Amino acid sequence: MCFYRRKPRVLEDILTIDIKRGWKKGTKITFPEKGNEEPGIIPADLIFMVDEKPHPIYTREGNDLILKQEITLVESLTGKTIELTTLDGRNITVPLTEIVKPGHEITVPNEGMPISKDPRKKGNLKIQIDVRYPKRLTESQKYELKRVLGGSS
Repeated sequence: MCFYRRKPRVLEDILTIDIKRGWKKGTKITFPEKGNEEPGIIPADLIFMVDEKPHPIYTREGNDLILKQEITLVESLTGKTIELTTLDGRNITVPLTEIVKPGHEITVPNEGMPISKDPRKKGNLKIQIDVRYPKRLTESQKYELKRVLGGSS
């Protein structure tokens, strides 16, 4: 009796994935029957899963982008213009014109991630404000603050 054993062949196939703007972590791209082939067995599907690379400034929440911004106590009381570079390289300014309390959040519409089902639309940019307080004040600074802000002596 003679046993015939097939020699494994290496086949090369180039698969192209067109990444769409706004795809979320966990999005699956499936290539049906492109997995390993064995005699008498239908090849498995080859599945790729999208992951997200962390960004040094922005965090993603669904279609929204979150930016944590620290400002000084003086800036929170007197105003500030926040200058940002978007993920697509545009420069935008967000003016803070009112008194800002710690934990305040500013929403900038349509500056978040593109929505993959409708790339003309975007999520929002949410700027979360943290106010940095001074570690200490001199007596003259305390006096001036009370005088300017109307506190009692």
